[in-house]
Amino acid sequence: MSEFKTIIYEKRGNVAWITLNRPDKLNAQNTEMRRELIRALEDAWKDDNVRVVVITGAGRAFSAGADISEFPILTPADLVKRAEIIRPYELIRNMPKPVIAAVNGLALGGGCELAMSCDIVIASEDAQFGQPEVRVGVIPGGGGTQILPRLVGEKIAKEMIFTGKFISAQEAYRLGMINKVVPREKLMEEVNNMVNELLKQSPIILAFAKMAVNKALETTLTEGLKCEVDLFRLCFSTEDQKELSKAFLEKKPPAIKGR
Repeated sequence: MSEFKTIIYEKRGNVAWITLNRPDKLNAQNTEMRRELIRALEDAWKDDNVRVVVITGAGRAFSAGADISEFPILTPADLVKRAEIIRPYELIRNMPKPVIAAVNGLALGGGCELAMSCDIVIASEDAQFGQPEVRVGVIPGGGGTQILPRLVGEKIAKEMIFTGKFISAQEAYRLGMINKVVPREKLMEEVNNMVNELLKQSPIILAFAKMAVNKALETTLTEGLKCEVDLFRLCFSTEDQKELSKAFLEKKPPAIKGR
């Protein structure tokens, strides 16, 4: 792939690492960054060697959200055509691979939405989360009004969105927005521990699990249970299911093939 200007995209073993790289702008997401993020996520999706994706930020922020300097030149007509605004979040949610957010500081607006779109969120103790879009005359546009209520409930979501207030990593953990809070110097160690746990699992079984849990957030219980049963059955058509069951019974390490 060609060089990126606003992100760093690396593949190490079976892991794709995406670092938002506009530290002087607190990794605010401009049009170029969103397009590069889309390219990186699409590449990670297509690469069968990539089994886990990690997203983090350079410097002292994860992402402070959209680059407000672009707002004056945007019109409603522009936004109708700009599907790339929500495309990164859709790719993360729909990608059949676990995506981890390593939140190393501010995660505001589109940065908060980016983190919430990920499957697992690990944050440093100094991280902060918020949807402050009302302060610049808009509402969340990357899923904040839809995802946040599902995580923290209607009342807390409305308070956060209506007031634009920030919350600490500890409060985000208490509300169920994130998985873990660790000292800043331990963040990447904890992320790598999670990566290693995920790499022990079958990628195809994890894909089924992600699909089933996502379905629970967008449909009725009846339809969700039907989806779960269908995917449960599909597990038994995979080589990995047979290998994992056999290894469990024989008390030996499995030879996972991803098939």
